[in-house]
Amino acid sequence: MSKKIITAVVPVRKGSQRVLSKNTRKFADTTLLDLKLQVLKKVKNIDRIIVNTDCEISMEIARKYNVEIYKREDYYASSNVTNDIHWKHIAEVTDTDILLMAQTTSPLIKVNTYENAIKDYIDSLDIFDSINSVSQEKKFLWLDGKPLNYNIDKTPKSQDLPKIVSLNFAITIIDKLLMYKKGNIVGEKPKFYTLDKVESVDIDDMLDFEFAEFLYQKLGFSWICDKGEN
Repeated sequence: MSKKIITAVVPVRKGSQRVLSKNTRKFADTTLLDLKLQVLKKVKNIDRIIVNTDCEISMEIARKYNVEIYKREDYYASSNVTNDIHWKHIAEVTDTDILLMAQTTSPLIKVNTYENAIKDYIDSLDIFDSINSVSQEKKFLWLDGKPLNYNIDKTPKSQDLPKIVSLNFAITIIDKLLMYKKGNIVGEKPKFYTLDKVESVDIDDMLDFEFAEFLYQKLGFSWICDKGEN
């Protein structure tokens, strides 16, 4: 069987709403997009890297690293586009076998973590059809005035709560045709890949941005590239 092509797609939208110019503004001594491309270039078994964007500044950054660019049409860069349409479109316009979605908003994913996730995907294709990174949620959750994951009359210690996880979208690996068919990044038989608290850091607002920047300055690029055990 011929080797399947793995393409890392970095989706970058110009019109970020909660953090202005999030992907291209200064982040410590770099930018979120620069950092993600530097990391992906070091990951083994990625055959192609594509920046999918409507942002000219992002395109300039992509050219600096000699990676491919897909110029996203205005409609698909709109905040009105739902996730299913967004994901389906990325699958439709990306010539590959396997998609690795790499979000700039998860800046602390290590090279080793990407490589291990790719290996897990390849090694378990007969059992699972996607790799999706998750974070553990050891929290006392409520909905509509009722506890979701514990008995209020027998409140457990937090470590004894059920093993609930949440998708953090930091790493997704999925067959392109399956992603197109489902309009989703989660397969029919997903394998959840748990990230620790540091790698789970996700930038959604300015406080997140500043916290991630603080951690990056403390840990450094060499930490992200360290091939030791996570």
